[in-house]
Amino acid sequence: MVLTNQDMVELVAFRRKLHRMPELSREEAQTAREVQAFLKSTGPDRIITGLGGHGVAAIYDGRAPGPTVMVRSELDGLPIEEISSAPHRSATPGKAHLCGHDGHTAILAALARALGRQRPQRGRVVLMFQPAEEDGSGAAAVVADPKFRQIAPDYAFALHNLPGLPFGKVALADGPVNCASRGMRIVLSGKTAHASMPETGTSPVNAVANLMPALTALGEGGPLDEGFAMITVTHAKVGEAAFGVAPGRAEIWATLRTLTDAGMEDLCARAEHLVLSRAREQGLGVEIAYDDIFHHCENAPEAVAHLQRALTAEGVPFDRGSLPIRASEDFGRFGETASSAMFFLGAGENHPSLHNPDYDFPDDLIGIGARVFLRTLRDLLG
Repeated sequence: MVLTNQDMVELVAFRRKLHRMPELSREEAQTAREVQAFLKSTGPDRIITGLGGHGVAAIYDGRAPGPTVMVRSELDGLPIEEISSAPHRSATPGKAHLCGHDGHTAILAALARALGRQRPQRGRVVLMFQPAEEDGSGAAAVVADPKFRQIAPDYAFALHNLPGLPFGKVALADGPVNCASRGMRIVLSGKTAHASMPETGTSPVNAVANLMPALTALGEGGPLDEGFAMITVTHAKVGEAAFGVAPGRAEIWATLRTLTDAGMEDLCARAEHLVLSRAREQGLGVEIAYDDIFHHCENAPEAVAHLQRALTAEGVPFDRGSLPIRASEDFGRFGETASSAMFFLGAGENHPSLHNPDYDFPDDLIGIGARVFLRTLRDLLG
């Protein structure tokens, strides 16, 4: 399964085409159509569409029975304005591929081209182009989709590029590699009053002023071990933009982060207890909701061993690097149904960070990522 220089030229062009047309989570309709068009040219045995939203899966059957191996990438971009002079910069104001999902998709496109020319000897390969990774809803929606039962992978693999890690070097380890996280939305309800007579109303100001540092104190970070907990207040609003009204409503948004899902349950319970007690003290109503829910991502030792063999065979340097990392990743959902592992591919020590407005996926990573996955598929399926 060899990729030619012409293949790489065309894969880079495909990546840059996707980069110019970013779509946000749950809106990736055009991106999915572009992926489908590319996949059809490789002659898969089946393409499944509409998985968990706009997800697409291409299936390449082997010649004999064997395990199902899934490799996954993501389709969505981010609601951030790109700062770039590159010809392939985003053509959509306020939206951009600043996490590298366009590059990850190009790597799977490379696998599709190779598999179109040479099927595995046994089993089957599923290339999963997943929607809505950035808000944490995509993998869960894919797994819950009845069509996912047609895939039912035995193994699931993925990668994520990682600025700060030397270019082309891989970080890989078993156990937890990405934190669990979720957004906590707190609404405090009182009663408005004339600003000259605030005592006639019930203001949430004191509760907000107390809760923001108190929530942060519940999770102040520290070593990434089983006890790790972090709460980051990301947004707050009190009342309306008016000088004549004492506020009667407030919102606080905070991101909760732990190493494991069990730790998240504990942190949520402690945060909810704190919010409810402060609200009662101030005579306020309270509503709590959660968004952007990410389970922790844990690499299975068996799946890690397969990747390690492939990295060694391809001469790609690797160690555990700085794993685990604080950032979240919804690939962990696939680990609930398959032996799964994700590796992190260095984008360069001085490369702009993920989600920065000047980030762009390094095209030279497409070939490295494809080589590692193709070797893994060859070792597992022949």
